[in-house]
Amino acid sequence: MNKSESTRRDFLKGSAGIVVAGTTAPYFWSSSQAKAESSGDRLGVAAIGVSMYAPRWGHKEPFDGQGSFIGHRAGQLGNMVACCDVNRKHAERFASRYDGKCDIYGDFRKLLERNDIHAVTIGTPDHWHTTIAIAAMKAGKDVYCEKPLTLTIDEGKQICKAVKETGRVFQVGTQQRSECAQRFLKAVAIARSGRLGNKLHAISSVGQPDFMRGKTGWGPFENTTPPNELDWDFWLGQTPKLPYTKQRCDFDFRWWLEYSGGQVTDWGVHHTDIALWALGGENTGVVQVEGKGVLPLFAGGDINVVDFLNGRVKLPNSYNVAHSFDCLLALPNGNTINLTSGKNELIIAGELGKIRVNRGGLTGKQVEELTEKDKEWLDQEIIKLCKGKKPGNHMQNFFECIKDRSLPISDVFTHCNSVNACHMANITMLLGRKLQWDPVKEDFIGDAEASAMLSRRQREPYTIEKMTA
Repeated sequence: MNKSESTRRDFLKGSAGIVVAGTTAPYFWSSSQAKAESSGDRLGVAAIGVSMYAPRWGHKEPFDGQGSFIGHRAGQLGNMVACCDVNRKHAERFASRYDGKCDIYGDFRKLLERNDIHAVTIGTPDHWHTTIAIAAMKAGKDVYCEKPLTLTIDEGKQICKAVKETGRVFQVGTQQRSECAQRFLKAVAIARSGRLGNKLHAISSVGQPDFMRGKTGWGPFENTTPPNELDWDFWLGQTPKLPYTKQRCDFDFRWWLEYSGGQVTDWGVHHTDIALWALGGENTGVVQVEGKGVLPLFAGGDINVVDFLNGRVKLPNSYNVAHSFDCLLALPNGNTINLTSGKNELIIAGELGKIRVNRGGLTGKQVEELTEKDKEWLDQEIIKLCKGKKPGNHMQNFFECIKDRSLPISDVFTHCNSVNACHMANITMLLGRKLQWDPVKEDFIGDAEASAMLSRRQREPYTIEKMTA
């Protein structure tokens, strides 16, 4: 049994009502949750990170970011009692939909002190996910957190440990596992059935960053004064202290390695997650990664990458993620995945055929030739992939799992394997060499520089340990 599957089974064993030594949260429906259920009231929920984006992409007015989107979805199923954002205007806009019943916070720690909150959504920039998620679990809250779940591989280890120790239900926002007309679920079931063959290769193609499509510039950008409604130091959190730049906030935080992993982790984790699931690597992750990417600020090799990621070296005030890339990921079972910046789609191929899937459709001979009996089989396979629950609504799956204390469709253990594969792709491009991974030790093999990139120095007082003390 591999380490990831063991962790998942340990969680399920504990979820029947056992309190783990040294923890404060039991593995069962808490008394306050049970009271809410028995009285017919909905669960108290709160949204942390409720972004609002400036007009763009044809929008004439500001529009909801993903943090607001998932918060409102939770508010449809639960009782939204509070929201939190370091930008006061974002929080006020979110709360305005709840007729004065949604309290506003600027510090998530104050929100987590409330006993009437049973679950939270987290839609902050990536560099805040781990700190808030661990704090929420230790406060006895179940968590729905946007992807990509972590900023570093080490953060994934910490989150998995916290889930196991606290027994909280944790859903990651990779909604392709539930929604999109079940196209991705069907692709996974077909690939795992052997209908494409036994030796599989996937192309996880995720497109280029937005700024490469002529909608924004590359930089460098101007440093300005933060708006009055924004707590800029809190927004930066654990990352290096830098002057305010508008392009570091809102949607565009994705294009800075200080806060995210660019298109490699943002969209890459969606399709690569499905690819690992389809190719039998959801519980193992990858063991080797190699590839190239275009990272202009690191060209020439004269930048010490480790020093930059730890805030000891500064780069020009420009987007610094890879804008074009092609990486090969190898699984322990011999299957392989290409993570590339081509057009947005996932192709899964074997010696017997191939299928293509994205959010717009699922095509391929093995799809077109499905009989009515095959379709009945496929429906049953989808239910199995969803752990016996009905697919179709990712947030609903989270709420159902809160009730029965089961693992959600997108649990942290398999997601960390997926996001780690994307982190490794970034690391191999930054270092310019092939890397080997030990899934048992959770470390690179024979490469101290790569191992030094598993974690980063965290700025005081925003370290994970201090923020959760």
